[in-house]
Amino acid sequence: MSQQWSSRLGHILAAAGSAIGIGAIWKFPYVSATNGGGAFLLLFLAFSFTLGLAVFLAETLLGSYTRLGVVKAFQKQAGRGWGWVGIVGIFSAWCIYSFYSVVGGWTLGYTVMAAKGDLHITDATQLTALFEHYISNPVWPVITHVLFAALTCYVVLGGIQRGVEKAVKIMMPMLFLIMVMLIIIGLTLPGSEAGVKMFLLPDFAHISGKSVLDALGLAFFSLSVGLGIHTTYGAYLPSSNGVFHSSLWVVTLSSLVCILAGLMIFPALTSAGLNPAAGPGLTFMTMPVFFAHIPGGGLLAVAFFLLLLVAALSSSISLLEHLVAFAQQRWGWSRRNACLLITGSIMLAGIPVSLSFGLLSEMTLFGKTLFDCLDYLTSNLLMPIFGIAICLLFGWSKAASALLPADISPPVRRVVFLIWRYVGPLFIGIILLHGISS
Repeated sequence: MSQQWSSRLGHILAAAGSAIGIGAIWKFPYVSATNGGGAFLLLFLAFSFTLGLAVFLAETLLGSYTRLGVVKAFQKQAGRGWGWVGIVGIFSAWCIYSFYSVVGGWTLGYTVMAAKGDLHITDATQLTALFEHYISNPVWPVITHVLFAALTCYVVLGGIQRGVEKAVKIMMPMLFLIMVMLIIIGLTLPGSEAGVKMFLLPDFAHISGKSVLDALGLAFFSLSVGLGIHTTYGAYLPSSNGVFHSSLWVVTLSSLVCILAGLMIFPALTSAGLNPAAGPGLTFMTMPVFFAHIPGGGLLAVAFFLLLLVAALSSSISLLEHLVAFAQQRWGWSRRNACLLITGSIMLAGIPVSLSFGLLSEMTLFGKTLFDCLDYLTSNLLMPIFGIAICLLFGWSKAASALLPADISPPVRRVVFLIWRYVGPLFIGIILLHGISS
């Protein structure tokens, strides 16, 4: 790669930004609430710092050593026959970006609505109706989707140092500051202690096989592994020195955001008498009720949806950069042409995805809308396949296994190889089988 990060901090923040998406803020709290609180948190952290860290490390090492995008990196390290794994990652990233941009557009739209005071509603039923009306509208969600994609394109057009790195160095501290502010305010409210206990105290009676699968899946998907994004980001590193410690930092920051999200959501909702286990609607249909009941709630609602927007944007930047790097290497496109053409394709593809909540909701395949089909294809099939492939490559290929930096202690090396060879393929295989059967 001709471009490089200006510092290791830039890479850590960019990789963490890729991992820290909307799901870390809205999905982790409600899944935790229905799976034993602190007991689920312990499971999640255990999987994140073993399986998640090992797969993240493999993706990053592949890029930092070959200095190539994901397709050519696989071909160089394992032979031309392995190029299909990189293609799976690229195709998955394009599919995810086509529907993720729609969801990112929702966060943009709701940030504007919060600023205008349109979300100052105390009835959860009315907020549910508002959300359903918004996403089924044939105009506004499409407009916000296009604007969100354009904003992402603007950042990536600037390149690695002046675009991506500069943006994440602003957005990541902003994200943490907003979360800490909302946590402090939530903890000062009466009844918030119950929320903290619900989130942090382990309740092993609620742990089941499904809980283990949920924790395993969240640990895998919350790090944005399975797409090859971290291979692309790793290719912008000057060397593989320090990659393990950088990977450890990224996993730590991603896990920290999940914990902060729980501390932000649980105390706030229990103080308002709302249920943190409300499900995916927690973000758009439940939290505004909380803000409507407290002084200064209007400004806090703006801060909350701005937080979601920043999280969505940091992930979409990594998706687009990943696709742009592929186009530059595969077809020799300039960064400008690659950004504009790929963004154009995403804008067009996102229109029917957005309309699948309204005008095209009756057009289904196996009972799934276009949005659901893309989500199922990538999360349940393609990403696990990529994860299994890269574990097998690093676990059993002598050439790939030699990439592990020498500064990693022997016990850690043994654990990493154990995960790459056996634990990773087995556990990710379980995710794949569970995804196929769901």
